[in-house]
Amino acid sequence: MFADRAKIFIRSGKGGDGHVSFRRELYVPAGGPDGGDGGKGGDVVFVVDEGLNNLNDFRNVRKYCAGDGKEGNKRKQHGASGEDIILKVPPGTVIKDFESGKVIMDMADKKEPVVILTGGRGGNGNQHYATPTMQAPKYAQPGQPAQELYVTLELKVIADVGLVGFPNVGKSTLLSHVTNAQPKIANYHFTTLNPNLGVVDLGDGAGFVIADIPGIIEGASEGVGLGLQFLRHIERTKVLLHVVDGASVEGRDPINDIYAILEELKKYNIEITSRPMVIAANKMDAMDETGKETVLALLREEFEPQGMKVFPISAVSGEGLKELLWHLHELVQNAPKDIIEFEPEYTPSFDVSDEPFTVEQDPEDAHIFYVEGPKVEKMLGYTNLDSEKGFHFFQKFMTDNGIIDALKALGMEEGDTVCIGDIDFEYLE
Repeated sequence: MFADRAKIFIRSGKGGDGHVSFRRELYVPAGGPDGGDGGKGGDVVFVVDEGLNNLNDFRNVRKYCAGDGKEGNKRKQHGASGEDIILKVPPGTVIKDFESGKVIMDMADKKEPVVILTGGRGGNGNQHYATPTMQAPKYAQPGQPAQELYVTLELKVIADVGLVGFPNVGKSTLLSHVTNAQPKIANYHFTTLNPNLGVVDLGDGAGFVIADIPGIIEGASEGVGLGLQFLRHIERTKVLLHVVDGASVEGRDPINDIYAILEELKKYNIEITSRPMVIAANKMDAMDETGKETVLALLREEFEPQGMKVFPISAVSGEGLKELLWHLHELVQNAPKDIIEFEPEYTPSFDVSDEPFTVEQDPEDAHIFYVEGPKVEKMLGYTNLDSEKGFHFFQKFMTDNGIIDALKALGMEEGDTVCIGDIDFEYLE
């Protein structure tokens, strides 16, 4: 089964926590803090693999996690960094945020690895927090948390020309005749259930990539049948080739078919309909000369004034293919050379507020608590506690940063004393 869409969970590695320790050596009674820093968490990295052409690998494994950074150690030893996780995707893969559907990154033409989620930074060990007034800090910085996200992977094939048409009009036969592609061909509706790519070689270095987009039906733009899965593959093509059953072997009206497909393309993405289009009237070998001339006259009268040139062909015998292919080549040569890419619309962002603090209960008096930490002490230093507004601001800071919850978890009650630096507070509910 061909997979061109997958929903997966990705998670970067958590940063390792900084370490709290103190130098302990003979004849060095007060060696000071020597806690090492934590290691960085691993990144989630996407890489284009030219050897892949589908997303089948993501159908069974849906969760991808990078390694966590290790905690720092004593003697200023740095923790090991977590391993990156590398996800290989086929060219043309678009990474989207699952919740919003917005594009995070288009991997259409990426030659280098792309980091989608960054691993958490390792926390500083307590060696970094020694000051003249705090020579033995008992706190260290925790590592930054992991980043995690559900993303949707969508494969949009990269081709110069896209074959579009209703089922069973001969697109697969045409592709197999003009390229080395080997699609499954049979006289059934929806025979082709995945896009097939082939290279048209016209000699002397001339040629282009062509894709057989599976049969489109009315309502495809609303997801009828497998419509949306097919339509996404048209978005990168530079030229569209409408293949119709010119002989109406199955009773289809080729003019109505073209208009029906144009309507589905407009509903899906109106920008697609502004690209060059060509019409291949297939199965013309099944008609006599009079019938052939009548059909071609009707098609040309209807569509050539709209800029769509009509070519009579037989995908089975090869009749008319040379003229058609050279015309397509000319249109491709005149089209913009760059691969059509989708601009990023969404950048994952995460809260990384992680300044350390400690809360302790006095071992001799259960109603006294101590709070230490660089962020707390800095906030206390530039807040005017004599002002009612400043005091409320400091209370909110204590609540928002989880310090009040941590004190309550140790058993703090109304009327207890909280000591921060040189200032004592009475806790009131």
